[in-house]
This record gives sequence, structure tokens and C-alpha cells, in this order.
Amino acid sequence: MNHFLGIAIESLVAVLLMLTVGYCMLLNKRLQRLKADEHSLKATIGELITATEIAERAIGGLKHTVRDVNEHLGSQLIAATQMSAHLKGQLAEGDGVIRRLSRIASAARPAAVEPEAEATAARVSSAKAVAAAAQAFSERRRANGLAA
Repeated sequence: MNHFLGIAIESLVAVLLMLTVGYCMLLNKRLQRLKADEHSLKATIGELITATEIAERAIGGLKHTVRDVNEHLGSQLIAATQMSAHLKGQLAEGDGVIRRLSRIASAARPAAVEPEAEATAARVSSAKAVAAAAQAFSERRRANGLAA
């Protein structure tokens, strides 16, 4: 019986050793897959870091561009506002000149006897007088070198 018990114990130890070797082989395969995943994960992390750095540089460039555009746009808005005010003043002066020319033309027209004929003649002569006065005014301005 001693031999039978010894063989049974030795057989049990041999089976347990084979199970251990099998389990070690399974663990080895899993470790190899884990290492392969680790390498691919490191490569992915490296690519992510590179992409992040590129994005940060691009964002910095965009911020710089936005600052430049804001400064340039601000100066253009100021210039446009000044030009608008200048044009508004020029228009007001032009209106004043037209009013004066109209008064000069209406004062220069002869008094007519018939009111209906006078109204028609006044319209025609008023337009002609304003045009002639404007022509004379622009010629004087050009002669003095003040016309644009």
C-alpha cells in the first residue's frame, strides 16, 4: 500500500505540475498581448501629444491673427468714422451753396406779368440759372486750384 500511496501522491503532483505549466503558458500569451498593446498605446499617446502640440501652435497663431485683425479693423473704423464726418460736412456745405445759388437765381430772374407763364418760366429759368451758377462756381474753383 505504501507504493500505491506514493504513486498516487506522485501522480497528483505531476498533474498539478502540468496544470501549472499550462497556466504559465496561458499567462505568457496574455503578457505578450499586453506588451503589444502597451507598444501600440505608447505610439498612440506619442501621436496624440504631437497633434496636441500642433493644435496649440495653431491656436497661438490664430490668437495672434485675431489681435492683428482687431487692431487693423479698429484703425479702419476710426478712419471710416472720420471720413463719414468729413463727407457729412461737405454735404452740408454743398446744400448751403445750392440754397445760395437758388436765391441768387431767383433774385436775378425778371418779373413776368402772367402768373401761369411766370411759374413755368420760373421753373425753366430757375433750373437754367442754378445750372449756370453751378458751372460758373466750379470754373472759378478750378481756376483757383481748389477743385478736386
